[in-house]
Amino acid sequence: MTDAMVTDRWGQMWLPLRPLASDDLLAGVYRHARPEALGMRYIESNPQALSNLLVVDIDHPDAAMRARWQRPEWWPNVIVENPANGHAHAVWALSEPVTRTEYARRKPLALAAAVTEGLRRSVDGDQGYSGLLTKNPVHTDWDAVICNSDHLYSLNELAGCLAEAGHLPPASWKRSKRRNVTGLGRNCSIFETARTWAYREVRHHFGDSHGLHAAITAHVHELNTEFPEQLLWNEAQDIANSIHRWITTQSRMWADGPAVYEATFTTIQAARGRRSGQKRLANSRQIWSSDD
Repeated sequence: MTDAMVTDRWGQMWLPLRPLASDDLLAGVYRHARPEALGMRYIESNPQALSNLLVVDIDHPDAAMRARWQRPEWWPNVIVENPANGHAHAVWALSEPVTRTEYARRKPLALAAAVTEGLRRSVDGDQGYSGLLTKNPVHTDWDAVICNSDHLYSLNELAGCLAEAGHLPPASWKRSKRRNVTGLGRNCSIFETARTWAYREVRHHFGDSHGLHAAITAHVHELNTEFPEQLLWNEAQDIANSIHRWITTQSRMWADGPAVYEATFTTIQAARGRRSGQKRLANSRQIWSSDD
């Protein structure tokens, strides 16, 4: 495939209009106009509010082979290889972009995170890669291969292929190793952790929506600092806004008020205590019976 054809196919898949870009990551990453960015070695993978490209960093000398091995139905659309060491970025393009703003639906975002993690596992990709920047396939420093130019994937299609191959992670993966979660999974991890915390925090802020918003915002940004590659400030703020908006406009806990909340909270705690006691009793009986 000629350089002109690679440029044309990549231009159809790549959406940012004023992306972050750099020729030397140590010298800094700055926003540039799209034509200028296309002349630089590293470019932002997706627009700030959307993700239509899922990118995996493969730090192995056989990266291009790994990205295509035993997966003819779900080859990456593009592989961008460093000819000096064989390392590469593999890129899968989605037929429908996933929204990442505070108005985004959480299930597609969570599925996109799980699919990205599954793609990473399928090639033993870099766990620390954030997905923010990718090697520019039209730059002469890299060798780019368009593997699949005629097909854009749906998330469900990729999830099905990954599940069949045994690479799709369980639902618990983003919570069990939160500090190691990267890319879209980082967004979902912060959201899941913060919303659970916020449901308990509500009891201290009835009648004070601004105070609740401030508390959620502080907690979200605190969670964000735990990641080596943090979300952009506005992305973390979108998460805080989304949680606050749902609690104050959609949830029964806020509408029913403190009395109902406390009664519900007490009931839930009591039920948990009973289950815990029953489990301890069952374990004790098992231990005593095994000593006979």
